[in-house]
Amino acid sequence: MGKGKISFDEVLAFLTTRKNLLDAVVLSGGECTMHKNLIPFVEQIKALGFDVKVDTNGSNPEVLQQLMAKELIDFVALDFKASESKYIKVTQSNLFSAFEKSLHLLLQNKIPFEVRTTFHSDLIDEPELRSMIRYLENKQYSGDYYIQHFVNNVETIGDLPRSSREIEKNFFTTRTIQVNFRG
Repeated sequence: MGKGKISFDEVLAFLTTRKNLLDAVVLSGGECTMHKNLIPFVEQIKALGFDVKVDTNGSNPEVLQQLMAKELIDFVALDFKASESKYIKVTQSNLFSAFEKSLHLLLQNKIPFEVRTTFHSDLIDEPELRSMIRYLENKQYSGDYYIQHFVNNVETIGDLPRSSREIEKNFFTTRTIQVNFRG
């Protein structure tokens, strides 16, 4: 649809016409958990019979907890932006503890989820990526960890040059974490 605004009512009207044609709705960003009416909106989507996936950076663990407690979401994609030592530099925010709380909530619940990181060579290098994988292992995360390449020429945290280095893909998978590359 591109940029612009569409109301919740318009989305719900559209989804009503797609019942039995679509299975699920993905709520993505910006950061969808920042919207003040997210929970009633998701309740309406679920009432239409759709599964719901949430893409989040984990910055609002309280909202994530409410969505899980009400059984309103079926899958979560959690963006792991950087290790604690580089989090502020990469995100220009001090939200690592919120991310960590969201990860903990997901690990303690039965909802399926994935962890993913967007790679840009000027922000995350291979040692940082290895540190992030060790962090996930220390938190008892196991399963798939997705690395996706940064898409250039989009508005972001600043003016970044093209991501210049490729990642050596063969050396990241561990006993408990399967590293997968997207894009």
